[in-house]
Amino acid sequence: MERLVRSCYKKKGGYAFARKAEDIAREYGITKIARLASNENPDPLSPLALKAAQEALRTVNRYPDEKVNVLMAALRTHYPHEHFVTGVGMDGVIETIFRTLVEPGEKVVISNPTFSFYNLAAMGQGAEVATVLREKDFSVDTKKLIREAKDAKVTVLCSPNNPTGNATPISDVEEILESIEGLLFLDNAYIEFSDIDYIPLMKKHENLVLGRTMSKVYSLAGLRVGYAFTPRWLPPWYARAGTPFTVNSVSMAAAAAALSDNDHATRYIAHVRQWRKRFAEEIRYPVMPSDANFVMIDVAPHTSDEMVEELARKGVVVRSCRSFTGLEDHYIRANVGEDWENEQFIAGINSV
Repeated sequence: MERLVRSCYKKKGGYAFARKAEDIAREYGITKIARLASNENPDPLSPLALKAAQEALRTVNRYPDEKVNVLMAALRTHYPHEHFVTGVGMDGVIETIFRTLVEPGEKVVISNPTFSFYNLAAMGQGAEVATVLREKDFSVDTKKLIREAKDAKVTVLCSPNNPTGNATPISDVEEILESIEGLLFLDNAYIEFSDIDYIPLMKKHENLVLGRTMSKVYSLAGLRVGYAFTPRWLPPWYARAGTPFTVNSVSMAAAAAALSDNDHATRYIAHVRQWRKRFAEEIRYPVMPSDANFVMIDVAPHTSDEMVEELARKGVVVRSCRSFTGLEDHYIRANVGEDWENEQFIAGINSV
């Protein structure tokens, strides 16, 4: 019966995950592993979020609020914007945006190298995917992107970009918005760690969606909460296309409470900025400039997988960038973890 599987999935594999810390610990007999592969926040969630989640557990015998009102109210209080959509992580938002807008055979343009799920989600919708490679310094070739995206239904750009870490200037984003006919999905999963704010663009452009996540700065990766700033016209259609009851009661309550704990977020952002600077100064391989909670490192003459394996032997899990289309096979990605994890990483990579 495997003949029934769609040909697009037979041709390409799914999302490439990093090696699990538990597997490495068993393989090498290491008891304490530095987990720096998945861009997670090493801090536990905010006490306010934990309390709200525990209270919400009492009602999980009932379906959650389909309108996600508690989280929507918190978002409108926290941000100077009115129109939002939510999903099961950023992935859920991306998938539903494509389901809402893209007919089979319509064009989706993606700026590569970047997060591979964009391509998987577009492919799942039957889109024709075109990719535009970034420049050698990983900046966006705006003119080339505009030429390719002129007639696309959706264009996807990640800023700060995963895995390269660099952000796209506001002026470049505005030039793209003014030059394309379709929608620009701007993935801002790591925006809190940068000095850039794209929200003012929402007032001038009705073809912009800013994707966000609660996984990084708010320590809610395991609860899977994504959301997006949207133009006024989009939410009713997004709701028609969306899966019912996507954000569960516990995730919704925790996310709403987390938004009110500014101190939790501020502490981790400061921690990231401090360690990004130390990574750049102390690691003996070239560290790419980053506006995110991770850095990408050129480990040539080693390959990506060789360095990942060497670091695994030293009790450090980082991400090989071999699976990122358009990226040469000598880069790794490592997020900012706890102090001891970062120290272990620096010592480990410098000893290879």
